Order: sequence, then C-alpha cells, then structure tokens
Amino acid sequence: MSYIGRWIQIQSYKHDGRLHRQWDRGLVLEDDDDFIVIASKRAKVIEANGRRWFTKEPAVSVFSKKNWFNVICMLKKEGIIYYCNIASPSLIDDNKIKYIDYDLDVKLMEDNTIRFLDEKEYQIHRKFYSYSDKLNEILKFQVEEIEQMMTKREFPFIDQEILDYYDDFLMMLK
Repeated sequence: MSYIGRWIQIQSYKHDGRLHRQWDRGLVLEDDDDFIVIASKRAKVIEANGRRWFTKEPAVSVFSKKNWFNVICMLKKEGIIYYCNIASPSLIDDNKIKYIDYDLDVKLMEDNTIRFLDEKEYQIHRKFYSYSDKLNEILKFQVEEIEQMMTKREFPFIDQEILDYYDDFLMMLK
C-alpha cells in the first residue's frame, strides 16, 4: 500500500519500547524500498512528559527503511540545516512512521560545519538500556557513515533535492 499523498503521524521510541516523542502529521511525498520522505509546516510535537510545542520551520524529513538514521531537513532563511538522528530503520505501522531513537545526533549546518551531539546522553542510555556491543558497533558505524555522506553531500544531504521535495509538498497542498 502506498502512503504517497497521505498525512501520517511520526512516533519516536526509546530502546525499551516507551514512546519518546510524536509529531501529529507529515505529508508523505515518497515511499519506496529505501526511504519514506515527508514534509510538514508547524507540526505539533508531543513529548513523553506531555509537553507540547510546534515546529518553527517547514521541514522535509527522510526516514531510512534500511539504515540506522533519519534526517530532519529544516528550511531556514539562511539555508537548510540537516538534523540527523541515529535511529533504528523506520517502518510504517498503523498509519504511523515508527523508529527507535538512539540519542546520537549529527547536525550539518548551512556553512557545511558538522556537529556531533548528545554523546553524553547516549553513554547514559547505553548503560541504562543495556545496549549490546553489537548495537553499539552499528550505531557508531552509522555515525561515521553519516559524516561521510554529509561531507560528500550525498542523499539526503542535497539542498536542491530537499527544496524540490518541499516544492512538491506545496503543490500537493493546493
């Protein structure tokens, strides 16, 4: 079943299966064997503790179905900022995109600066949730792969492709 053109929720979980965060909706632009691509404007976000807020910028999000990451491409006035979550491969279940967030994040700024985030949080959760050595290897490998993809500007870190997706989103809204 294709989800293209449908609104869908996004749910992020922790390693123990607890809901971590959810977004009320994104419009599915692409759904193939490798990726789910959605776009949104002012999505409502609900945190596990009940806090609610709205995203500030429009975004195109790319969820890998095979690799351990997803990327939120935030369209800011100064350019696109790519926020990459190191996370389990994503799947669609019960009309929701679902994945496990593993805390490690990599951010690509509009000036091509790469920032590595949340290493301390990852180490705390690695012990708390008893991540296996194999899982740790997979996640660390994925961080290295993401850094290379960002440096080479491979998909999904290609500004024009993300802007094209956003244009498609705006056309679909009309």
